[in-house]
Amino acid sequence: MLVHPQIDPIAVQLGPLAVRWYGLMYLIGFACFILLGRYRIKRNPEGAFTISMLDDMLFYGVLGVIVGGRLGHIFFYQFGYYLEHPLEIFAVWQGGMSFHGGFLGVIAAMALLARKYHLRWLAVTDFIAPLVPLGLGAGRIGNFINAELWGRPTDVPWGMIFPYVDNVPRHPSQLYEFALEGLVFFTLMWIYSARPRPVGAVSGVFLIGYGVFRSFAEFFREPDEGFMGMMTLGISMGQWLSLPMILAGVIMLVWAYRTQAPVSPGGKASKAGKTTKAAIAGKRGSK
Repeated sequence: MLVHPQIDPIAVQLGPLAVRWYGLMYLIGFACFILLGRYRIKRNPEGAFTISMLDDMLFYGVLGVIVGGRLGHIFFYQFGYYLEHPLEIFAVWQGGMSFHGGFLGVIAAMALLARKYHLRWLAVTDFIAPLVPLGLGAGRIGNFINAELWGRPTDVPWGMIFPYVDNVPRHPSQLYEFALEGLVFFTLMWIYSARPRPVGAVSGVFLIGYGVFRSFAEFFREPDEGFMGMMTLGISMGQWLSLPMILAGVIMLVWAYRTQAPVSPGGKASKAGKTTKAAIAGKRGSK
């Protein structure tokens, strides 16, 4: 059996200043967001999105991820623990971020950004959706380095012992999620969003894709501790939270294809004769 390498969570120590791997993974995720966003904008110089907008998206998104992710972890998973240890709410460098909470935070942040630039909210989420999965994958690597969110006991040849937990071989579920939510999900989203799609379709595929991949990975991941870890019917909290995402994604995808015309990535005019700028601004043309 494999043994977790027990990597020091601190990447660099400079006196009292400690730079942790977990934080670096978030920085890598944000860097991927900027680089991919700039690439997509440069490919569509006449589009509705600009570099300055992208910088604002990152700023708003970082706030949404951190605030929403932390609050989601607290309320969805370990409310009782943080009620007894309120000061640890601010110790985000130790881990403890919920994707679903961060997702809600980003949704709210993008709604504010869309209002600022007078854009359609779904057009903004369509733009950022393909830029997100690599950041999710980086976060899972951070979970692996921290030896948190380990998997369920297993007898597969690649089972891994996490000495911080016990001596039982477990699924390295963080690496499963890195592969599914990061690499595979990014590839699917990038390919799908590269062609003209109706406004809201890319966001719908994101909801479905993440919900499915996360629900599948949860079968190998040890449920989180606390009264909201494993819920009824043997379904974990992560799966319960993913079910509404999948349902909303299906509804959004059907709605998008029935009511919207295709829109080119980044805001370039589509062959259907409807400019992306008009679609992103919420001006509907003829069907």
